[in-house]
Amino acid sequence: MRTIDLSTVTWRKSSYSNSDGGQCIEVSHDFPALVPVRDSKHPHRPALTFKVSAWSSFVTAVKSGAIHGA
Repeated sequence: MRTIDLSTVTWRKSSYSNSDGGQCIEVSHDFPALVPVRDSKHPHRPALTFKVSAWSSFVTAVKSGAIHGA
């Protein structure tokens, strides 16, 4: 498994995040093939990485309501 250096990436907070700091994620679009995702409340913990196609499918499913509780 290859480790990816995320120390210099630009993180963007989800547009669904609110000001109370609960249940927020941040994503980075600095890699052409991967989407790193982290918990904005714990930015120093390890991030998850997804292939762009998998992340896109997930976001589409959330927006369409196909994933309940999201």
